[in-house]
Amino acid sequence: MSRIGKNPVPIPSGVNVAVAGQLVTIQGKLGKQSINLHGDVAVAVDGGKVVLTPRSTSKRARALWGTSRALINNGVHGVSTGFTQNLEINGVGYRAQIEGKNLNLQLGFSHDIKYPIPEGIAIKVGEKQTTIAITGSDRQKVGQVAAEIRAMRKPEPYKGKGIKYETETVRRKEGKKK
Repeated sequence: MSRIGKNPVPIPSGVNVAVAGQLVTIQGKLGKQSINLHGDVAVAVDGGKVVLTPRSTSKRARALWGTSRALINNGVHGVSTGFTQNLEINGVGYRAQIEGKNLNLQLGFSHDIKYPIPEGIAIKVGEKQTTIAITGSDRQKVGQVAAEIRAMRKPEPYKGKGIKYETETVRRKEGKKK
């Protein structure tokens, strides 16, 4: 029995959830998301809650039960409040700027890196140009954009220079000794 799947997803005010077969459409103030669920899971909207049940007792159906519930919960949370991922830039001369629809990164290379901002994602740069806030209604897309930006210059273990998540701690190594 799935401990996650058996909990219904509450629908906050201002969010509409429509079920058409296996397609769940979630609409809110921050946008619209469509989630196509697997056939092993049945979905129903019941009194302000989304209830999911497995159609069989197979291991696959029970595994998809919790996964489907998590996807719908992330969709409801995304269109109502949204998701945010914060990045920090460490290093002398390392900075970020927004130029039109591109994020311009200066990361110690001989050239600037221009990262095109995808549709549905908003990026804000802090006043010191060393913090980046990535926001959007799709949790997967926000995380993917943050991972792509971080991959441009991962934090190195000796001085900690590079781009890291706000909650990440970089394991530091000791430098060479005399």
